[in-house]
Amino acid sequence: MASAERVSIGFSGGQVVEVKIAVDTLKRLRKELDGSYGWFDAETDEGSVSLDLRQVVFLRSAAAPHGIGFGG
Repeated sequence: MASAERVSIGFSGGQVVEVKIAVDTLKRLRKELDGSYGWFDAETDEGSVSLDLRQVVFLRSAAAPHGIGFGG
């Protein structure tokens, strides 16, 4: 995956799924969440994920990896 982001997807029942998806897939997912209520299939670094868009309540993304320590 050339340009990917780590994304947390929250569902109405309280569950959260974390996946790493391509930036263009994330853009399509955001667009689908704006007006669609069906299913969305996304390819992740771990495999394919099918999401019921009616159950998604939030997306959180982090473009840069988190690190511990001091940068220089």
